[in-house]
Amino acid sequence: MSIDQWMRLLGILISLLQVIIWPCVALLVLLYLRKPLKKFLENIIEVTLKAGPIETTAKIERAIEAGVSLGAATALQTREQAADSQNLTGTGSTKEIASLVNQTVTPQTIRMLESTSILWVDDVPSNNAYERQALEALGVHFTICTSTEDALRELKGEPFDAIVSDMGRPPDARAGYTLLEAVQKIGIHTPFIIYAKGGNKPEHKEEARKRGAYVSVSGPQKLFAVIIKLLTKADE
Repeated sequence: MSIDQWMRLLGILISLLQVIIWPCVALLVLLYLRKPLKKFLENIIEVTLKAGPIETTAKIERAIEAGVSLGAATALQTREQAADSQNLTGTGSTKEIASLVNQTVTPQTIRMLESTSILWVDDVPSNNAYERQALEALGVHFTICTSTEDALRELKGEPFDAIVSDMGRPPDARAGYTLLEAVQKIGIHTPFIIYAKGGNKPEHKEEARKRGAYVSVSGPQKLFAVIIKLLTKADE
């Protein structure tokens, strides 16, 4: 066989492996997370029943979708922070998420969120896909940019209700603040949220506030609560 024929055969084999492997990987993930996911859904139902009847079927669907996505985001964060993979979603976390989602997902909130849009800036957007999915379930629309330059072009083209930015984007370790300063220079006053590891530390919150950001935050649940509060103008 010629080199070209070998290369074509190799391409076919790789494609075949992808078709076979990815369903297997998905199955393994489901099997691996079945207990935490089952417990999480049980907690959603438990908290919902205690809080009162669900108003609409749509609310149930959105609550579950938002809750599962938020749970997945929390699980990934927990896995990064701790080596103990058996404790991906502890009982406390799932009950907190279930309670948060149950309080958040109301017909009024959904109506308010369906017309909102957020510019999300991160050089690796796949790292926070579940956070966005949780909010998309409630009607929030996202535009994703991977660089400061792309974000500024988007901001000049259309208005957004909020901007969420990570902090470091190579080669700029403080790209979040670089973008914030650039946004301020062009006279855009859209609420700016820094979402980064360590964002909850008092010194980072204080610096973000002094620089004019809406807030600095880390953790899917905290981000979720902050964005809902901001976009719905909820009281303290």
